[in-house]
Amino acid sequence: MIGRLRGMVAEVGEEEALIDVGGVGYVVRCGSKTLGRLPALGDETVLQIESQWSDQLGMRLYGFLSREERRTFVALQDIQGVGPKAALGVLDVLSPGELAAAAQRGDKAAVARASGVGPKLALRIVTELKDKPIAGEAVAALHAAASGPPVVSISGEAIAALMGLGIAEPMARRVVEQAAARLGDVAEPVLIKAALQELGR
Repeated sequence: MIGRLRGMVAEVGEEEALIDVGGVGYVVRCGSKTLGRLPALGDETVLQIESQWSDQLGMRLYGFLSREERRTFVALQDIQGVGPKAALGVLDVLSPGELAAAAQRGDKAAVARASGVGPKLALRIVTELKDKPIAGEAVAALHAAASGPPVVSISGEAIAALMGLGIAEPMARRVVEQAAARLGDVAEPVLIKAALQELGR
């Protein structure tokens, strides 16, 4: 899965940014705080990425300026009732450290300031986060591969990405090889998209 993007800020909207990486534009959904802290258009940025897949929306990339924010985003969504939008909303009003402090003191009012988070959900968030570190080892382990050395093979990266979406390795390998044979030498995102199209055939 995509774990980090380094590229030029091409566009910034209300909920997302377009990051140009070697001529490929990645649409990255971000919280308003992150969007407001991005450099000027045309300047380079580095975003920590959380990749998510759903049957309805397909692949979505969520961007953060620190690993801690990304890990907190993941930890928040482990809580029942917290989706990506609510998790981004929480991070718009509280940094990971502030959220951890609010959870420790049971300050549901601080969490309830987030867009899309009502009092009941805020209480559930502070209750569930109180006894565990937000960016704990279990969450960090989910992203160890993204922080490690890059894999040389683009096909290997594409196969790993498909497996991350729940596709069995033999099937993932087959459709990636078919897509690679059809397209030749292409960038990883293009290969992943083509492989997903092969699955639908």
